[in-house]
Amino acid sequence: MTSRTLPLLLTLAIAVGLTGYLALASGRMAALFVVGLLLGLTLYHSSFGFSAAYRRLILHGDRRAIPAQLLMVALATLLFAPLLAAGEFAGRPLVGAVAPVGVSMFFGALLFGVGMQLAGGCGSGTLYTAGAGSPRMLLVLAAFCAGGFWASLGLGAWQSLPEWPPLVLGERFGWGVSASLQALLLGAAALALRRRDESSAIASWHLWRGPWPLLAGAVMLAVLNLATLLLAGHPWTITWAFTLWGAKFAQAVGWSAAQDPFWSQPFPHAALESGILTDVTSIMNIALMLGAAAGAILAGRFSPVWRMSVASFAAALLGGLTMGYGARLAYGCNIGAFFSGVASTSLHGWLWIVAALLGSWIGVRLRPLFGLLD
Repeated sequence: MTSRTLPLLLTLAIAVGLTGYLALASGRMAALFVVGLLLGLTLYHSSFGFSAAYRRLILHGDRRAIPAQLLMVALATLLFAPLLAAGEFAGRPLVGAVAPVGVSMFFGALLFGVGMQLAGGCGSGTLYTAGAGSPRMLLVLAAFCAGGFWASLGLGAWQSLPEWPPLVLGERFGWGVSASLQALLLGAAALALRRRDESSAIASWHLWRGPWPLLAGAVMLAVLNLATLLLAGHPWTITWAFTLWGAKFAQAVGWSAAQDPFWSQPFPHAALESGILTDVTSIMNIALMLGAAAGAILAGRFSPVWRMSVASFAAALLGGLTMGYGARLAYGCNIGAFFSGVASTSLHGWLWIVAALLGSWIGVRLRPLFGLLD
């Protein structure tokens, strides 16, 4: 038995056990868990992240990862459009990732951009690197949950600032026209940013051990987001679960949601009173971490390093808190707000990425204060 056999068997046993448990209650939830496993495996093997890509762009003008992100969103736009235009699939209502545009949303996305540079990962990056064996990112995850819960307690005050109703381009101008033009714009931008001498191909790559070409990861993520839309009735999201986990921890240590305006609303109240494994975003996040863990073990790179400097600890804590707080104000992260939002032709997704890039520029400049020099 090799050193990675036991961790792999344990990871697979947990994944199979949870899939079976969910299948007893709902085949749909079990299917979403499997989608989450595949998301984790894809993110890990393709090293598909946002924070490092933006950091390399800001510091070195290195844009190699950006075209794959743009093509991913373009493909998802085309896949989503006919379904969102119909508004249902197999009798199940479908809704896009849509949110208002306002001061709170923009400031929250800016905060998120700062936080992901200090933390060293965005929402999906935090999950897959924590699952792949990074103790530092487990700290980021805990702080992320705390920040999301903290923001939920004062959300009403933020939302009282100027805010405009959601604007969905597909609904306003027609799904065919809007999706086609948006995909064309994203594709053209991807081609313009792609350097002539670069290739996303890897001469030799392995399905289970990786690494995967970045473009393969982009296509897989778009297809898996489509699967999420079909199964969950809404696109892929991440950060709602972190807010919920923070609230459940607070409740466990004595906090009461009875008089809280946000947690008294029907959906948050029902989620808080139900088990974690009844929440779609939670089960997909858990599965994502397990999928990434399996990917890291198969690749022979699951090797947690527990040493951490005080400065790195502080950056992880501050970055996680800032991301959690910002994501709650901004209706999501790079996945729920940017990827799923833009693919749903929601204007807030476009404004989100502008604010997050501004925040990333600030965060990159703050990193040296914490000894983070790359």
